[in-house]
Amino acid sequence: MWLFYAALAGGIVTGIGGQILLKAGADSETIVQQLLRPQTIVGLMLYGMAAFLYIIALRKIPVSVAFPSVSLSYAIVAVVGYLLFNEPFGLLKIAGLVLIVAGVWLINQG
Repeated sequence: MWLFYAALAGGIVTGIGGQILLKAGADSETIVQQLLRPQTIVGLMLYGMAAFLYIIALRKIPVSVAFPSVSLSYAIVAVVGYLLFNEPFGLLKIAGLVLIVAGVWLINQG
């Protein structure tokens, strides 16, 4: 069973990496330039890998647990966005992230 949770964790991590790379590639002047940037291409490949790992995880993990667990990536991406891209990070965002983490923890308890 640990293998399926490892696949879920791997899917979350690769999805985060994909999102960060898509953001890094988003400063092009045209959509075509953006799509051809290495960051965008690798980011999309990581998204595909994340989906593959998520499918593996769903073989044994209930979707009612797996899908909410993926929301941890939102919390992590918000922190990484602040650290790497100087995106805003105030008290309301922190409160929201705490609620996300608490919700995922509660769902995984039952």
